[in-house]
Amino acid sequence: MKRIILFSVSLLLVASMAWSAGRAEGSAAAPQQVVLRLAETHGPDYPTTLGNKEFARLVEERTNGRIRIEVYPSAQLGEERAVIEQVQFGAIDMTRVSISPLAAFAPQLDALQMPFLYRDKDHMWKVLRGEIGAEIMETLEGSGFVGLAWYDSGSRSFYTRRPVRTIADLRGMRIRVQESELMVGLVQGLGAVATPMPFGEVYSALQTGVIDGAENNWPSYYATSHFEVAPYFTLNHHTRVPEIIVASKIVMDRLSPADQEIIRQAAWDSMDYQISQWEAFEQEAEAAVRANGNTIIEIADNTPWQQAMQPLYARLSPANQRVVERIRAVR
Repeated sequence: MKRIILFSVSLLLVASMAWSAGRAEGSAAAPQQVVLRLAETHGPDYPTTLGNKEFARLVEERTNGRIRIEVYPSAQLGEERAVIEQVQFGAIDMTRVSISPLAAFAPQLDALQMPFLYRDKDHMWKVLRGEIGAEIMETLEGSGFVGLAWYDSGSRSFYTRRPVRTIADLRGMRIRVQESELMVGLVQGLGAVATPMPFGEVYSALQTGVIDGAENNWPSYYATSHFEVAPYFTLNHHTRVPEIIVASKIVMDRLSPADQEIIRQAAWDSMDYQISQWEAFEQEAEAAVRANGNTIIEIADNTPWQQAMQPLYARLSPANQRVVERIRAVR
């Protein structure tokens, strides 16, 4: 009897092992779906978010759904700086972010966002799409990031609760800046009090008078309704700060080289779409703000503003100063 029981148990064990092996073999044969999370500060219809969604669409299309990127807009996964840290450690897979807060983790990015650096938008894109942009993307891996694509964010100017027509008008005003050492230096160089603050807190801070103003582009001024609580927009176009999509190097290293290349190319191919969406929304935002009756102050001569930025250039690292010289030489 004991021998029969032992024989039966042995048969069950063999059958169980065979079933498990077959299941494992079947699982290995089936393609495993990879889901990656991409954090975005702006709302669902903002041009950078639309660019993210196009990037996600291209990845899903080119992998037949095997790799899927989920876009989380409206700072659902956190504000920019906190998200950057999470991406660096692999807790969040990707983010679209301004290079200003990212420069705290990768100081070489400061060379791309210096005030009054680019002659115009075309100049900036020649730099970003060319050798300099590629080199800086590559250096990000040393900080734990993989650069995937550059996005447009136009030029930045000041919007305030009271009019600013000259540098002297900014003196003593509390101006919100991104959590970036360079942007703090820029505002301080103009005599204002730099107030680093997460983007999501700016509206209430303007409304309650905690700050006197901020600096950003037309779409951000409009889409966040900041134009309601800061009625003066001073167009001095002090910086063009590119946006960037970065992935966690930890996360990317887990993927095959072929999948990494698909993701890189899809992100790069989403750039033209994002730029076109940016240009359209920029025009819409400007028209809406002007129609609202906001006071738009255009600075005809930026020379005094540029001169005030020379100490900021002098404080750049020698390596970044060399990159700035190369940027200025691009034609």
